[in-house]
Amino acid sequence: MEPARRRSERKPPVAHPAPLTAPSTDAVRHHDPEVRGFASDNYAGVHPEVLAAIALANGGHQVSYGDDEYTAHLQEIFRRHFGPRAEAYPVFNGTGANVTALQSVTERWGAVICAASAHINTDECGAPERVGGLKLLTVTTPDGKLTPELIDLEARGFDDEHRAQPQVVSITQTTELGTCYTPAEIRAICDHAHERGLTVHLDGSRIANAAATLGVPLAAFTTDAGVDILSFGGTKNGLLLGECVVVLSPERVRAMKHLRKLSMQLASKMRFVSVQFEALLAGDLWLRSARHANAMAQRLEAAVRGIAGVTVVRPVQANAVFALLPREVSERLQKRYRFYFWDESTAEVRWMCAFDTTEDDVDSFAAALAEEMAHPITS
Repeated sequence: MEPARRRSERKPPVAHPAPLTAPSTDAVRHHDPEVRGFASDNYAGVHPEVLAAIALANGGHQVSYGDDEYTAHLQEIFRRHFGPRAEAYPVFNGTGANVTALQSVTERWGAVICAASAHINTDECGAPERVGGLKLLTVTTPDGKLTPELIDLEARGFDDEHRAQPQVVSITQTTELGTCYTPAEIRAICDHAHERGLTVHLDGSRIANAAATLGVPLAAFTTDAGVDILSFGGTKNGLLLGECVVVLSPERVRAMKHLRKLSMQLASKMRFVSVQFEALLAGDLWLRSARHANAMAQRLEAAVRGIAGVTVVRPVQANAVFALLPREVSERLQKRYRFYFWDESTAEVRWMCAFDTTEDDVDSFAAALAEEMAHPITS
């Protein structure tokens, strides 16, 4: 018979609350879900398939800080796309992915060669320099794309103790100007960089849009082209939050696990980041969404090209349209649709399409633009 003392120490079973038949919340909707814009693909909500994945991963307990079943399975999914040596490290956001990735392939005296228009140079509040301790060596490009010749403008001074040492080339796919590198162009950059002892990082915040444009697998312009490490974007393609640092050349990377934590990019409940990438990459959601966004940009370009006084100024190769039109017209149109001036000095604007942009959204925006262009210009 069980001793009385042990019987008294036995704990009663835990009573789990019955699941709600319909989720309830005290939160209130503070926006009009019918309002659309063309400012950024970040403005879009979460893809319904991603929301379903988050709900699927909810309930019960899973080990925290990435030792969960979802993050373990994520490695297999990324290796399907990038090869057997790929290692995926989920992080919170794109800046965190870029800074953490670049830190892992540089020394304290290291520098990164990038286009002057690169996100790491223009849109990350100095984080690569202030947080990562990196010197950015910027190169002016006509289309946002580096070439071996442009890289050589800064790939120099390797024996000069007074100069930050070039150690990495960072490219963006697709670029901040909406252009897309071909696999051959990236291969040429990687071969050239490796010959000079440089590592290649790819900022892939819109990597899915590039694959959709090129019609090739993700590995064709990353692993197969010689890229060593990349930042894989999810938020701009329908995720709630989350990007991934993907290591393709482990021998060139050091202490990624520790740098992620040091950079404040280690999620405690990482299963909810990882399961989003499973929803995105286990099937073809990543490609479906990117193809749709690209197609809407093509539709928008075709619509606005027919409006007198509007000039599309850059190739539309992904989900961005850059245009010139009178500043006054843009300012009036901004009261109806959100979008940004890309270059204040020239009044160039940027219009972005997302996975949830509809044909009606595009057609209504083009009609509104035509209406505003028909009004007299007062200045």
